[in-house]
Amino acid sequence: MADQTTSSIIVQASPTAVMDVIADFPAYPQWVKGMAVAQASGSTPEGRAEKVRFVLDVPPIKDDYTLAYTWDGDRKVSWTLVDGTLLKTMNGAYLLRDLGDGTTEVTYQLALDLAIPLIGMLKRKGEKILIETALRGLKTRVESL
Repeated sequence: MADQTTSSIIVQASPTAVMDVIADFPAYPQWVKGMAVAQASGSTPEGRAEKVRFVLDVPPIKDDYTLAYTWDGDRKVSWTLVDGTLLKTMNGAYLLRDLGDGTTEVTYQLALDLAIPLIGMLKRKGEKILIETALRGLKTRVESL
């Protein structure tokens, strides 16, 4: 992933518990800020989604996009943009590392490009805010279950 933004957080749960929350797309509107729809389609042999259509509504930004997912057990999930309105490119991944003490380090990698021109510095700052918000939301959700 070229020009990606990366951040990590420690979650008080096993990698399996973290990945179960990541893979539960229908629940995203309950805990992901601005997520109006998360509709999964297709299924891997493990029962995880192959594609997910998202509708994001965080005024003034509204977008409807679909991501294709690749799963590697409870270690990694990565995605690529299939189609979108505002997004031109979106490649990302969650990498989970078992710390051996009942906690998991979750690293989020993201590279995106918008259909509208944006200065590189502003784009990276937006990616960083998106990643930090997603990691905090994931941590709160996992630790509350």
